[in-house]
Amino acid sequence: MLSVPLAALPATLPERTLRHVNRRLMPYLVLLYIVAYLDRVNLGYAGLQMTRELGLSNEVFGFGGGLFFAGYILLEVPGSVLAEVWSARKWISRIMLTWGFLASATGLIHNAQQLYWLRFFLGLAEAGFLPALLVYITHWYRPADRGRAIAMLMAAIPASQIVGGPLSAVCLKLHWLGYSGWRWLLLLEGIPAVLLGFITLLYLTDHPHEARWLKPDEREWLVDERKRERSERIHHGPAWKALGNPRVLLLAVTLFFGLTATYGISLWMPKIVEKLSQYGVSQVSLISSLPYLFALPVTIAAGWHSDRTGERKWHAAGPRLVAAIALAVCGVATEHIWISVAALAVAAAGFYSSHAGFWPIPSMFLGRAAAAASIGFINCAGNVGGFIGPYVVGFLADKTGGFAAGLWFLAACSVASGLLVLCVRLPEKRSLP
Repeated sequence: MLSVPLAALPATLPERTLRHVNRRLMPYLVLLYIVAYLDRVNLGYAGLQMTRELGLSNEVFGFGGGLFFAGYILLEVPGSVLAEVWSARKWISRIMLTWGFLASATGLIHNAQQLYWLRFFLGLAEAGFLPALLVYITHWYRPADRGRAIAMLMAAIPASQIVGGPLSAVCLKLHWLGYSGWRWLLLLEGIPAVLLGFITLLYLTDHPHEARWLKPDEREWLVDERKRERSERIHHGPAWKALGNPRVLLLAVTLFFGLTATYGISLWMPKIVEKLSQYGVSQVSLISSLPYLFALPVTIAAGWHSDRTGERKWHAAGPRLVAAIALAVCGVATEHIWISVAALAVAAAGFYSSHAGFWPIPSMFLGRAAAAASIGFINCAGNVGGFIGPYVVGFLADKTGGFAAGLWFLAACSVASGLLVLCVRLPEKRSLP
């Protein structure tokens, strides 16, 4: 009797639908987030020249970098709800158009005050972008499949840094029309966001029942799965009431500490490498991208393993605790550039891989609008850490003359984040057919 190879067996309806959704949506969503994150952190590379040309101290530069999040948090929760009750596609498009223009305008600043204002308004323009993407994912993926989907999306962060390092190295060498390389870096990297803002309106589909690119049986199955998920959720109260849920508040504090560490490193990575190595700006830009080469496959693997096991809390906590150890090592090995770069690679992998376990948690115990509002609120609270981390590292660097104290501070924040998420009480697992 001949056996049929597994690869030759026809795919089941769920497998076929998931494959179709992955091919259609995930590459584009990842591209959007790569562009978003480039525009968010390219200031770190620009700072290699900007701080000297404009005479900015580390504290001023860190404050300006962190002000992005002061604007960001103001519209985070309303933006998340709009993505759910109005249109994620239109909201994402609006965000990209406005932030693209403002990101490019940052290349025209001449003093600290202009840096402060543009970073603030850039954050205001981008508010709600990540929650909108996360809400959008819940429209297309079952709870059991979201860890991998979110991991693929979060892989855009290290991918953007892998692209951003070499791209920055090239742009920083430019000197056209009397403008320095850091100005061209910021001016040019805002353009893709504007173009993709228009394309998004045409390419994305808000809900499965509107997806003509799915086969009829795939579309019907996905619509039925979403209905079944909504019927099984425990809480169906008003969206704003969910913001007082103790588990939501705990997740918000968890992400606050986590993103304090994450953004403290992402903004200052080029400056840290420059301080440790004494290399030129082009070499520093390239070396700063190396930790993210390691983080990229780890992030994808973490999402796959979290979905395969159905476990979320330890997949969110463990990487943060490992990242804390790595930051502590980097804080001690300040005289050894390659030990420090290796430690930063482990830290970056921990930061980004933790999201695959973390972000599926709110939709495990909240209804549709409540989950959207809570995702926005949690991300809003987390991004307060995006202001605190860069500023404190810059402040401590000016006070101590190095980055060791800042790295120890970020390590403590990462430990707090890892331990707090373990305290979140989750509902019992439900098996899916």
